[in-house]
Amino acid sequence: MTDAATPALAVAGLTKRYGPVVALDQVEFAVARGALVALLGPNGAGKTSLFQILTGLFVADAGRASILGIDIARHPVAALARLGIVFQQSALDLDLSARQNLMFHAGMHGLARADAKARAQSWLERFGLAESADKPARQLSGGTRRKVELARALMTDPELLLLDEPTQGLDPQSRRDLLGTVVALVRERHLAALWATHIVSEVESADDIVVLDKGRIVGRGDAKSLLAATQSANLEQSFLKLTGPNRASGEGRGDGDGP
Repeated sequence: MTDAATPALAVAGLTKRYGPVVALDQVEFAVARGALVALLGPNGAGKTSLFQILTGLFVADAGRASILGIDIARHPVAALARLGIVFQQSALDLDLSARQNLMFHAGMHGLARADAKARAQSWLERFGLAESADKPARQLSGGTRRKVELARALMTDPELLLLDEPTQGLDPQSRRDLLGTVVALVRERHLAALWATHIVSEVESADDIVVLDKGRIVGRGDAKSLLAATQSANLEQSFLKLTGPNRASGEGRGDGDGP
């Protein structure tokens, strides 16, 4: 058991380089349990590199990242077992139905079949997917597929959700629906969630906003504090002031959508 005060995610001094390119430069922040934190940054900010480290795909050059106090680099299996992930690119098998995708994921994580069936049905109903549960995923709309991916991430009852640009390719209504669903889950189930995006309108309801640019954190706080700190009328203006060409530039550079 971890102490209740232990954050769901803690990142300290995280640094990642690709040759001469510094993708992440001494990044530090935390995600408290029951909080929705938005990681906001333009393309090339370093968001993808950060998520690759947090999901165990890459190892940082320096610094530490831990999930519920478990170091990801030292104990990846134990740390990642507490995590649910919605990737930027769809990871569904389009030839399987929504239900089969959930069951396959549950099997990969060792859930008993009866338990998996009950969990799958519960999430399908919760997200309004029961009627389309047995259709091949390729027949589902983009917004519906994203809900299936969210349901899949929740099948293992994680304590932390990572969502990497989850609304990519969705229409405005589908974006709002997905964000509203995640906000409700965070509030109802005391989940922690880190939502990465470049879309300013998606961060307004976050408990905390971490603004990343060129591999560095250039702003942090809730919407009200960011507006005050940048003397801006709205979040878009604040974001542009923090990440625009006129801000003081350092040596760090972002990584685009990948290394």
